[in-house]
Amino acid sequence: MFGIKYRYIFILLLAAYSFLNILFTEGDKLFGFVLNPFLFFGILLCIVFLIWEGNRVLSTFAMKWQFRKFHPLFVLFGLSLINVLFIAFLVTLGFEIFKGASINEILTFKLALGFAFRVNLFLHSINAIVFFVNQYKNAQLETERLKKQNAEARFEALRNQINPHFLFNSFNVLSSLVHKDADTSSRFIEQLSNVYRYLLYNQENKVVRLWEELTFIESYIFLLKMRFKENLNIVNTIDEKHKSKYIAPATMQLLIENAIKHNIVSRAEPLTIKLHSNNDYLIVENNVQLKPVKEPSTQLGLKNIRERYDYLCGKDALIVQSNGNFIVKVPLIEIE
Repeated sequence: MFGIKYRYIFILLLAAYSFLNILFTEGDKLFGFVLNPFLFFGILLCIVFLIWEGNRVLSTFAMKWQFRKFHPLFVLFGLSLINVLFIAFLVTLGFEIFKGASINEILTFKLALGFAFRVNLFLHSINAIVFFVNQYKNAQLETERLKKQNAEARFEALRNQINPHFLFNSFNVLSSLVHKDADTSSRFIEQLSNVYRYLLYNQENKVVRLWEELTFIESYIFLLKMRFKENLNIVNTIDEKHKSKYIAPATMQLLIENAIKHNIVSRAEPLTIKLHSNNDYLIVENNVQLKPVKEPSTQLGLKNIRERYDYLCGKDALIVQSNGNFIVKVPLIEIE
């Protein structure tokens, strides 16, 4: 607090307040004798100035040394008392030089010390409030920073862990194609490389345009369709005007993978996944036909996506289950 930019204005205001307060309560005999009002104000201003500037110098020392056994505020206040004694001594010495034997040195010293101590205590009370408010704000900022880092790290791990079964199944499909259809095999390899190229290139990006994600999803859907054929239907009706907005990379892939992981995909019960949008959200919707035997799940996928979007844009991903459909609405992010 003592090193603030406009401290001289505050010093002047505090001196003026002290001057008016003393005149109202004690008259002009603060030091035991009458003084010219202008001289009186000048002395008060000098005392306040010396206390403030002394504390400014001492605070640099107290914070620099960071005494381990004592809080820096206690150290600063203790050092300031020495400064207060010195200022009271200077005031008394000054009066003794200019007024000679007409003053009571002990009484003048006590009165000067009392005034200087009150001003010093007031300033340190304000300084303590400012210090702890700043500490609280810094703690809040640090907490938010750590929470954000944690959410980013968890989402990064989630995004990078393409389901091992997906890769295993892709190679199985490829091995069955190699001897049957060379052209389709070649295209399959191309689409598989597109998927991993996208994930590799965007692993450091927090957001990508929706049209980039959709280009990646087309390759991903091609691989899924080669495996599930007509048992999986993915319908994309995302509005063209929303494709310039942003989402977190691999969001759609994670949601599609989540739907396939938890639901039956068969000729008797085909799974339909719909991709559409409105002004605020990208919507991924599927019919619910849960597998009788659930695959092992950490239950963190959707939670991490929600936390990620909360930090990216302050909006939560919405999860709704109604009329036999499971719906996830992911905020579309606009960047100026």
